[in-house]
Amino acid sequence: MPNWRRAHVPGGTFFFTVVTHSRMPFLTTPLALRILRRKFRECRRRWPFALNAIVVLPDHLHTIWSLPPGDENFSGRWSFIKREFTKEWLAQGGCEGISTAGQLNDGRKAVWQTKFWEHTIETEQDYEAHFDYIHYNPVKHGLVECPADWKWSSFHRYRRLGVYPNDWACCGKTVPNFEQILDRVGE
Repeated sequence: MPNWRRAHVPGGTFFFTVVTHSRMPFLTTPLALRILRRKFRECRRRWPFALNAIVVLPDHLHTIWSLPPGDENFSGRWSFIKREFTKEWLAQGGCEGISTAGQLNDGRKAVWQTKFWEHTIETEQDYEAHFDYIHYNPVKHGLVECPADWKWSSFHRYRRLGVYPNDWACCGKTVPNFEQILDRVGE
């Protein structure tokens, strides 16, 4: 039996990967994006956190969050987002996968993978590596040739702020130290 342990770092900054059930590719549909935005906003109103970076791909998403001082409850936030997304998604005709016996026993729907992956950001270099990883992810998965071509990413906010040039990490251009970034992110 796996020993699943979560980090307890009040006020910490975390990188997350959240995946759909059986990697069903629905997250970038207009309906899913509308619901996801709404559920993130609702969650942040109830339990504030800084959404530092995000990318939504068809079957998973990556984010970096910073929690308020003294607060370590990212699991509760993800539980809310996934649960409330699932309710609205299914109510509006969204697809559901084939439930496992465990999901059926627990009354869970087959929309998301049960768990999510989290990594505690410990240094500025660690933050930068995960920040770049998020924004490069659509290129890594072969969905676009440049991060600027992927609509569902905070890359565009940071490009407007001058953090990235428009042609950052386009195919043919090397991301500085990207192999090291992958190593640190756990790829």
